[in-house]
Formats: sequence, C-alpha cells, structure tokens
Amino acid sequence: MNTNTQSNERVLHIRFQRSDEKRTKETLKAIDRGESPEPYFETVFHEIEDLQTVTRPTSLTLLRTIARERPTSIRATARLVDRDVRQVHRNLEELAELGVIDLEMDGQTKRPTVWYDSIEVDLPLFDFDTDSETPAEA
Repeated sequence: MNTNTQSNERVLHIRFQRSDEKRTKETLKAIDRGESPEPYFETVFHEIEDLQTVTRPTSLTLLRTIARERPTSIRATARLVDRDVRQVHRNLEELAELGVIDLEMDGQTKRPTVWYDSIEVDLPLFDFDTDSETPAEA
C-alpha cells in the first residue's frame, strides 16, 4: 500500500508505456497464498495524447465534478461545469474510451461515474527497457 494514501482511498494509477509488473506479481503471489490483497486499479496509456486528454483542465474539472457531485446525467454534468452539453458529451465519451470513467445507462440517460478518489500518474522520463539512459520518445 502506498503510504501517501489513506487506507480506504481508491487510487487509479495511470502509467505511460509500462505497467507496474512488480505490483502485479506481488498481488498474484498474495492470492496464491490465500490472502485478499488490497484492490489495485491501473491503466496504461501508450500514446501521449491519451495522457494529455485525461490531464487537460477541462477533463480534470469533469472528473472532479463527477467524483464530488455524482451527477445523474451528462446534461446535469454540463450544468454543473457550465459548459455546452455537446462538448461535455464528447469529452465524457473520450474519457470513457480511455477507461477513466464509466457511462452507465440509467433509463434513457447516461450517468458518468468514477470508482476512484484520486489519480496518480507515472510518467517515466527515460526508457528503462534499454541499457542506455536515452530519453523516452514522446
């Protein structure tokens, strides 16, 4: 467990180009021992544009609003952030495609939801798959 987070805080780990293999192996070993490891949520982006989509100010505002306000629809989300419904819909669809939010059908409407309390981004500055310390290509 990361000592920087509270024990009940759910963290989405966003990694660029590589996953946390050590964490995955530790989790699998714990399961083999019959333990119930702490949940770990991770998504790996391979395109820098995907990371930019999540971290741009409009996306962060949407994510914070969804987490805090729990809007019942895309239209309600647009009202909360004082933006055009079509733009918010497009942004939410992008975030859903990246696996950062869920758009749950609630009757005739889609309700945006998040399952985490915070996001941690791991962006390596070097390509550690090679022997040299050549900056990773972006």
